[in-house]
Amino acid sequence: MGRLTNFIERNGSGKKVLVLFILTNVVYVLMLTVTIPYTMKFSNGMKLLDMMPTGYDSKYVYELFGSLGEKGRLIYLTNQIPVDMLYPLLFGLAYCLLLAYFLKRLNRITSPYIFLCLLPIIAGTADYLENIGIIAMLKSYPDLSTSFVKTINVFSIIKSISTSTVFMVLLVLVISLGFSAINRKKQ
Repeated sequence: MGRLTNFIERNGSGKKVLVLFILTNVVYVLMLTVTIPYTMKFSNGMKLLDMMPTGYDSKYVYELFGSLGEKGRLIYLTNQIPVDMLYPLLFGLAYCLLLAYFLKRLNRITSPYIFLCLLPIIAGTADYLENIGIIAMLKSYPDLSTSFVKTINVFSIIKSISTSTVFMVLLVLVISLGFSAINRKKQ
């Protein structure tokens, strides 16, 4: 835990956190407005695997990849995935430091609270594992192993749960900061 604390201390300034937060969300908006819609033009309305927070099964993957066709699968592989390989790193770092920044402001940058800063790193790691699995599935289609699809689905669900948890924790911290500010003004 000492390394995480040292990393946070070195990089947890407001300006660094803000720049990283903005960069992370610029990449996210790029995916939401450009790469995902472009890829989905070939999917006949089916959601991409990265956009399915409750998961998917082998049947869905076969249908999606079949619907995408050769050109759509290539676009998924060469347009969406490369941008999505940058995003998990940015998300993990930005939100780790953002949580740490708010914890510092609340004087809670101690154990056990510091462990909350690991949630975005877990989400980013699961996102990388999901992306690597999607790459492997795109390259091996139509020869997909049901057990492999199930494994990648687990990473997709872990990514979704941990990402949702990050945002819930962030909301609680922001509300706590608000109450803390109100209490300071009253005193």
